[in-house]
Amino acid sequence: MALYAVGDLQGCLDPLDRLLEQVHFDPANDHLWLVGDLVNRGPDSLGCLRRVRALGADATSVLGNHDLHLLATAAGVREPGGKDTLRPVLDAPDAGDLLDWLAQRPLLHSDPATGWTMVHAGIPPAWDLEAAQAEARQVETELSEPKRRHAFLEVMFGNEPAQWHPDLAGYDRLRYTVNALTRMRYLTANGALEFAGNGPPEEASPDLTPWFRMPDRAAAGQAIVFGHWAALGHRVGPDWLALDSGCVWGNCMTLARLDEAEGDPARVTTWQAPCPR
Repeated sequence: MALYAVGDLQGCLDPLDRLLEQVHFDPANDHLWLVGDLVNRGPDSLGCLRRVRALGADATSVLGNHDLHLLATAAGVREPGGKDTLRPVLDAPDAGDLLDWLAQRPLLHSDPATGWTMVHAGIPPAWDLEAAQAEARQVETELSEPKRRHAFLEVMFGNEPAQWHPDLAGYDRLRYTVNALTRMRYLTANGALEFAGNGPPEEASPDLTPWFRMPDRAAAGQAIVFGHWAALGHRVGPDWLALDSGCVWGNCMTLARLDEAEGDPARVTTWQAPCPR
């Protein structure tokens, strides 16, 4: 069985289909990981949701920040953005089923057999894999139950608390988890989340460090595949693989085969499909 992972779709279905055709993806024998942000900004968010959901157990997708924005918009707790392309999803006859399916997606997925862990943005330096899994499960519980989901979505958005502390509790703790796993790019010297920067590391302020370059990361050595950072693009690190190559911005979509790499990002084979504006 081949295990593939693909970068952020963001409503771009055609390049996904071309990539899967290129590698002769067979749902009966292969499995597909999606790093989150299935929807928004691209032309066919509805098609992306339907396509991934139809794969059933043959696909695993984690939640991204745009996916959470869709859930909040559908719940009426967040206003649509000016660049959103979510209206076809919200108006679809199967919207209820699609949104409920989306809300059941995990924030983090790990496969000990292949040595890979998938998350949308990254794992903060204070957490090892076990801690990240535990914190993710708490958020997943809130989102999976409709009544609790609505209450959580109402308070989920915001940049605080930016600093992890084991004593965080309630919605503050859950909000930190969401921000770390779905929005994180840079951190300050003391490990606080910093959302002002989203450009490539080469252009970052010297007082900001990409999360994967922070010293003494508790999850160091755990192979992590992630998306979210279009300006970072497709890059390979010693224990991380970035797959958001900015498809929705007219660049390309990246697909990687993970199972043959045995947790070593340097050994991953990739394919790319152009994404016209």
